[in-house]
Amino acid sequence: MGTPGRLLDLYRQGQLRLKNVSRVVLDEADEMLDLGFLPDVEKIFTSTPARQQTMLFSATMPGDIIALARRFMNQPVHIRTQDNEDEGAVVSRIEQHVVRAHAMDKIEMLARILQADGRGPTIVFCRTKRTAQKTSDDLAERGFRAATIHGDLGQSAREKALNDFKAGKSDVLIATDVAARGIDIDGITHVINYQCPEDEKTYVHRIGRTARAGAHGIAVTFVDWDELARWKMIDTALVLGLPEPLETYSSSEHLYEMLNIPAGSTGRIVKAKPAAAVAPKAAKPAAAKQESAPRVKRERTRTKRISS
Repeated sequence: MGTPGRLLDLYRQGQLRLKNVSRVVLDEADEMLDLGFLPDVEKIFTSTPARQQTMLFSATMPGDIIALARRFMNQPVHIRTQDNEDEGAVVSRIEQHVVRAHAMDKIEMLARILQADGRGPTIVFCRTKRTAQKTSDDLAERGFRAATIHGDLGQSAREKALNDFKAGKSDVLIATDVAARGIDIDGITHVINYQCPEDEKTYVHRIGRTARAGAHGIAVTFVDWDELARWKMIDTALVLGLPEPLETYSSSEHLYEMLNIPAGSTGRIVKAKPAAAVAPKAAKPAAAKQESAPRVKRERTRTKRISS
C-alpha cells in the first residue's frame, strides 16, 4: 500500500518487484487524476502484467478515468453505490443548505449549528491548514469536543485525532480536503463547509461523508461575499438548483429554524470564566489629627564678635 510516486521509486531502486502482482487496487482515482499522478498510475499498470484483478474506486467518473479503465481493465463491471433515484453526483438523502456568511461571524454560526437538535458526529471542512487549526482551537475554547487533522500535524497526531473521533471521544472533526481523503466513518450527521469548496468535485467529496449506508445527512456551506461566483459555478455544474445564498448571521432567526437550533443557544458549552472580582480596598481610617500646640515665636539675638 502506498502512493504511486513512492511505489515507483521503490520499483526503480529494485526494492519492489511488481511482475508477480496479481491484484491492483486504485483508490481515490479522480483525486489521483487531479494531483497529476495519472502517468505514474499508468506506469504501475504496465509494470504488473500478471494482474488477474483490478479494482478502481472513485467518487466521480471523469472522462480520463473512464479511459484509464477501458485501457487497463478487461470488461470491467461498473458498480454504483448510490440509489437508482440519485441521478446526479450528489445523494438525494443529503439535505443541503447554503448561506452567505460574514468572515467575522463564521465561528459564531458554526458553534450554534453544533448545538442543533439531533446533531451527531460532524466534519467541518476548511481549505487551509491555518484555518482548520484556528477553528479547532476556537471550538475547544467554547467547550466543544473538537479534533483536527491537517498537513502540519505529524502522522501520530493525525491518527490519534481520527481514532478519538471514531471512538466518540470527540464529536467534531475539523479537516482540510487533503487530510480527509480516505476517511470512511459511519454515522456522520452533519458536514459543514466552513470555507467554500474550490470546485464541484471537492464539494461532492466533502458532503459525501454523510448520508452513507442509506442514512440521511445535512450539509451546510458557508459562502463569503467574494466566493459567490465560485458557488454559482458549483451549483450550475451539479445542477443543484439551490436558492441564492441568503445573508445570514449567528442571530438570524431563519438559521435557527432551518437547522433546528434551540432558541437561546449561545454557541458555548461551557460558560466563560468570569473575571475575578477585585474587592475594593477598605478605606484606612483617617488618622486623628493631633492638635498641634500653638507655635511660640522665638526671639533670636544676634551677637557680634569683637576681635581684640
